[in-house]
Amino acid sequence: MNAIEEKQHVMHQLLSKEEEVAIIPKVNDSIDGIIFDIGSNAIYLDLGRLGAGVVRGEELRTGLVSTKDMHIGDRVTAVVEELDNEKGLLELSFRQAGLEKAWGDLQEKMTSKETIKANILFANKGGLMIKVNGIDGFLPVSQLMPEHYPRVEDSDKNKILSKLKDYIGKDFSVRIIDVNADAKKLIVSEKAIFEEERKEALDDFQVGDIIEGRVSGVVDFGAFIKFGPKGQDLDKVSEDKKLEGLVHISELAWQLIENPRDIVKEDDIAKAKIINVDNNRVSLSIKALEEDPWKNIEGKYKVGQKVKGTVFRLNRFGAFVRLDNNIHGLTHVSKISDDAQELGMNKEYDFEILSIEAATHKMGLRLWKDKKENKKEDKK
Repeated sequence: MNAIEEKQHVMHQLLSKEEEVAIIPKVNDSIDGIIFDIGSNAIYLDLGRLGAGVVRGEELRTGLVSTKDMHIGDRVTAVVEELDNEKGLLELSFRQAGLEKAWGDLQEKMTSKETIKANILFANKGGLMIKVNGIDGFLPVSQLMPEHYPRVEDSDKNKILSKLKDYIGKDFSVRIIDVNADAKKLIVSEKAIFEEERKEALDDFQVGDIIEGRVSGVVDFGAFIKFGPKGQDLDKVSEDKKLEGLVHISELAWQLIENPRDIVKEDDIAKAKIINVDNNRVSLSIKALEEDPWKNIEGKYKVGQKVKGTVFRLNRFGAFVRLDNNIHGLTHVSKISDDAQELGMNKEYDFEILSIEAATHKMGLRLWKDKKENKKEDKK
């Protein structure tokens, strides 16, 4: 070997040593190895120039990577826990490697908007704790699809929790909306899938279309109606494909309503008109299918007319009075004189019509008195 060849040989050896130094791993690094021995409580890996490593004890039993199907000769990935244990081996972990792989997989699923299954572990007042890829996560109440959303009176948190507990042990189809391995945060949504499918189905409808469906729920502020995609019979549509809209209490009927349950009941078949679609929220109206009774009111009632009416609501403004099934008026507190008899709920009295505003559905009333008394009151 001449001087030049010798110099090149020395340089090659130095570079090889630098290369070996460069690949020495650090704690928490992922490395690949080949299984060369499987014991009852340990698996040994050949790490090439790094020597041997071992996965044992708790790191073996609690790993997210299944060890049941591992065989001698398999190439596997582990994470460095300790560089030099009591036997001079690298202490490795399948659990940490499994976690890294699991979080990476969740990130990919979020990016691709993949629909996945999440198992419900338990419930709290804010939502449902779930598990995906062996990772604990959260499904907030606000991210539930309408079918699973707990509709309770007065938003009672205890009632909400009771309904949420019914889902424990079930699998929900969800989409990941937030994942952060460092913060160990995983948030999923049912609603994201539902809204995407719902948007496609709602694109076939327009404001003004009339739907027929079934009342799926009645609450203090109105009623929910489920209906099928356009041209499809509700009873022949699977539950996850059904659409739903809200009939606000003010859109149930033309009269003033105290309780929506007086107008509709759950499971009633009902027709309604679509009056608005906003961010996949469908607003419906039942009363829009009927003629406005105030439209021709002056053919039935006139200012100065004596009418009979029943008091159905009392508040600080006065008394609300029902003249017939659809028309009501207000006797303002200023029109109830001190010496007048106290108005009672659900009692009938004679009233005088003071004003009619058909466009805004307003009628002013006062208790009927003879003309002399009315003149005295008017002067006051």
